[in-house]
Amino acid sequence: MTSGSRSAGAGRSAVVTGAARGIGRGIAERLVAQGYAVVVSDTDEAAARTCAAEIGAAEGRGLDVRDPEAHRAAAAAAGRLGELTAWFNNAGVGDDGLIGDLSDEAVRRLVEVNLLGTLWGIRAAVAAFGRRGGDVVNTASLAGLGPVPGYSVYAATKAAIVSASMSVAAETPRRVRVHALCPDGVRTAMLDAQRPGGLGAALVHSGGRILTVEEVAEAAVGLVGAGRVVRTVPAWRGGLIRATTLAPSVAARATGLFAAQGRRAIARDRGGPSGDAPTGR
Repeated sequence: MTSGSRSAGAGRSAVVTGAARGIGRGIAERLVAQGYAVVVSDTDEAAARTCAAEIGAAEGRGLDVRDPEAHRAAAAAAGRLGELTAWFNNAGVGDDGLIGDLSDEAVRRLVEVNLLGTLWGIRAAVAAFGRRGGDVVNTASLAGLGPVPGYSVYAATKAAIVSASMSVAAETPRRVRVHALCPDGVRTAMLDAQRPGGLGAALVHSGGRILTVEEVAEAAVGLVGAGRVVRTVPAWRGGLIRATTLAPSVAARATGLFAAQGRRAIARDRGGPSGDAPTGR
């Protein structure tokens, strides 16, 4: 680590939601390395405190992203540690399934955590930024850029996050920058919890190598100070999925082919022959 990277965040603070593990923890670790006083927040308060202690963050606190007041409290906590200049809306849930198969509770949770949680975070961050302004980085998904059957509600929330990021970026002062990071599938507990035979999981695995937490966290922190609003990881997958919106009927016909490819990839990861992969719906 160079002294330059250590001093990048000197005197500044940052908030990361959903930071007790996975991508959020990776983001928090990088911010700590750059000298930020980091507030690690998570719905699991004990895990947030443990993570903060392990990575040298300034504070770990419980935060239910569905509660707008909890965001304002986190912003105030960060402000006591240094000037708040970076906020990462990373918390999210990823229930997979066809829209008719998801429970009412799952649909509500997806919308309230992924979308409303991000909107409350944006509002709290923009209101709390000081004279130097700051960056809001929202963890969206490639699923928000095109049709992803098997993830219809999840994809809808991520599409809304991309849209909100672009709109807020255009309406805030120049000193405030808003970004949406759209990664492909990432090796996290969320992905591992998906139904292996489900259509959504198969399509995620159809794109080749699953990204690492480190890759995505690095891309997220790299957006701080940048003028770019939407970034896809990897870039080529972003172009491909956007192209599907130009010919949705063609994309629909290709779904079966991509799903079969993904199921073969899942089977390889499990060490079995491709024919052993569950068929799903």
